[in-house]
Amino acid sequence: MARVLSCGVLLVDECDELLLCHTTGTSRWDIPKGCSDEGEAPLRAAVRELSEETGLHIDPTALVDLGEFAYLPAKQLHLFACRVRREDVDLSKLSCSTTCTHMRTGTQVPEVDAFDWKPLSEVPQWCGRNLARVLGSLGLPSRLARAALGGVVSMDEADVTSAPPSAARAGTR
Repeated sequence: MARVLSCGVLLVDECDELLLCHTTGTSRWDIPKGCSDEGEAPLRAAVRELSEETGLHIDPTALVDLGEFAYLPAKQLHLFACRVRREDVDLSKLSCSTTCTHMRTGTQVPEVDAFDWKPLSEVPQWCGRNLARVLGSLGLPSRLARAALGGVVSMDEADVTSAPPSAARAGTR
């Protein structure tokens, strides 16, 4: 059986905290990620998912390709990362434009309903065990330093801006 590819973006601030999204109707927090469309390159899918789930737009050249990882039995996870200044990401302006069916009510709800910065060391407390396993294997702070990003990338320099939600689209995480 072919594995599904989910693509995501890790935004890490200057304090080594990761931007997480609360998955509506669950106790879990997640990264902005989702399945690539037919024929869509992983980088393009990751940038699109970041935009759909947060309203942030980023220049793809600002992202470091961290590679593809075994995630779930039928799913691979391709991750990209970027350092950002926390002050450039206004959590109160982030919004999700994609929807999913709520497990209990059957109604359409945003895929994510809250955003927060969480220390990398605490990610396992907030995320599902498979995502925590993948993120724990990355060694993010040193990996980003080795990627020669030169520290914090300004949201303006990386062309990241808050944007109004686009037309709702059913999401697949």
